[in-house]
Amino acid sequence: MKPVIVVHGGAGNDFDDRVAEFRVGVEQATQAGWKVLQSGGTALDAVEAAVRELEDDPNFDAGHGSFLNANNQVEMDAMVMEGAKLGYGAVAGIQRVSNPVSVARLVMERTQHSIFVGAGAEQFARSMGVPLCPMEELVAGSSTNLLRPEDRVFRPHAGDTVGAIAMDAHGDLAVAVSTGGTAGKLPGRVGDSPIIGCGAYADNELGAAAATGSGEALMKVIFSKSACDLMGNGMNPQQAAEEVLRLLERRTGSSQGGIILMNPAGEVGSAFNTTHMVHACISGSNEIWIRD
Repeated sequence: MKPVIVVHGGAGNDFDDRVAEFRVGVEQATQAGWKVLQSGGTALDAVEAAVRELEDDPNFDAGHGSFLNANNQVEMDAMVMEGAKLGYGAVAGIQRVSNPVSVARLVMERTQHSIFVGAGAEQFARSMGVPLCPMEELVAGSSTNLLRPEDRVFRPHAGDTVGAIAMDAHGDLAVAVSTGGTAGKLPGRVGDSPIIGCGAYADNELGAAAATGSGEALMKVIFSKSACDLMGNGMNPQQAAEEVLRLLERRTGSSQGGIILMNPAGEVGSAFNTTHMVHACISGSNEIWIRD
């Protein structure tokens, strides 16, 4: 099989002035994941590397660009999933770590559990030797750090989950997503990103998906698993992406969603109903395309 990787930087209507920066960041993340695949790494290695790149870029709502909640704190969510054995690991409401996606992978590989939350997630990270960082470091470049406290109100559409899906030379699929959540959310709120089948899904028999948008809406239709099921029932990735977006709009009324998809043959698709969703792909030809 020829390796393939697709990366997105979030769907939204309010970052016209940052599209150029998003394109640069998504391209760098895609190249980071592709480098892993080219060196013989697994799909899981590749999506982790790509998402870590986005978590380190303050332009994106993940890691070092996380949005502030109603208490002016950062609570991050992330998950990984591999398609060969349906391995899954996630963290929710974690604080003071630079790369939640890597903690999610540790959950999957080092424990018999699937998801850790809040203080328990941070305690687990410490037990695995993950260094902690000051919360101020995670919000230094965040767009909501520049807002007055009275302007930090919850907006369900204000969240830019980042994600990546990949297939390696063995034909195995994997997905990773990470987010700082929505601006002004109530403490303890968890969105779709760490929930299996909602924020992401990977199954070698069906395909892989990474979602972004309004978590409250995406969870209602099990957005990512629904898209993978459509591919399993014969739709190509582009058809499935467009159909699951129609499902989201019809059943929830949400106009804030986006998805990237890959089927077991390595074909890709994408769809979004927002102004932008910057995403990029590299396949066996070594050529990259970027769309927004």
